[in-house]
Amino acid sequence: MTTDGTTSAGTDTPARLFQLLSLLQTPREWPGAELSERLGVSRRTVRRDIDRLRDLGYPVRASQGAAGGYRLVAGKAMPPLVLDDEEAVAIAVGLRAGAGHAVEGVEEASVRALAKLEQVLPARLRHRVSALQIATMPLTGGDGASIAPETLTVMASAAAGHERLRFAYRAGDGTRTRRLTEPYRLVSTGRRWYLVAYDIDREDWRTFRVDRVSEPFATGARFVERELPKGDAAEFLREKVYSGRPSYDVDVSFAAPAAFVAARLPAALGPLEPLGEDSCRLRCVASDSVEWLAIRLAVLDCDFVAHGPEELVQCVRDLGERLTRATPGP
Repeated sequence: MTTDGTTSAGTDTPARLFQLLSLLQTPREWPGAELSERLGVSRRTVRRDIDRLRDLGYPVRASQGAAGGYRLVAGKAMPPLVLDDEEAVAIAVGLRAGAGHAVEGVEEASVRALAKLEQVLPARLRHRVSALQIATMPLTGGDGASIAPETLTVMASAAAGHERLRFAYRAGDGTRTRRLTEPYRLVSTGRRWYLVAYDIDREDWRTFRVDRVSEPFATGARFVERELPKGDAAEFLREKVYSGRPSYDVDVSFAAPAAFVAARLPAALGPLEPLGEDSCRLRCVASDSVEWLAIRLAVLDCDFVAHGPEELVQCVRDLGERLTRATPGP
């Protein structure tokens, strides 16, 4: 307490606003008298602080009456959040687990969020996050090679900050090189992460599989972002990586609702056509191997019929026979 009966937070407006915001983020109605007591200030000061938060974009609603008070509600834009230690650790661990296994649905936004969070985490909380990551093991992972979350966050931060990025790279044939790049965007295909970047030494745009990257280092040297030759990063990646691969027309029907199947198949395969409440159909052009697609279909936990192409039909048939042979006889 200070000599006038207020707490130290009461005499420090920024600290008091953070404390007030932290309280309001608890989903409940906060009477003005309780906020006044918690913050060690008058109810008039609480009302002024509420107005300050509203000016900063926080939608605080006031209700009248004996049971009235203040509540933080959903607004039109996302204001900054105040997290306590446990919440920050929980979010960081969740984001790291998702990014590290390239889980389908975890897009670049998740990596950007992780990069921002880990940049401001105190050392003691970063240690807790790392300890939890080391001490736990997921039961399932994505289809692609796992990636160190630190690799993704360094690359995402360099791309967002327009910093040149150095890293070691292992090509598909095993050749190892050192690269100096201007990172443009990270792209997730559901199975793998790719970096689209301008290669300084080769004076051309390149795509890099992130699971083949090691020792990424943001140099601190800034650059003016170049314009891709055409399209966005996803289109550029699709043309560079998949244009040379053979493609085929996929036609598969499922005895399950479209929402059920869509949640279990890579979004890159395209939209599903609902045929009714309990059935749907997938028609798309794919360039992944038919073996990979057959396995994905087999683990969907619903009945399906592969109508084409013939390579997929035969692969599903062979997989079924192989699984049958693996089952002990009666």
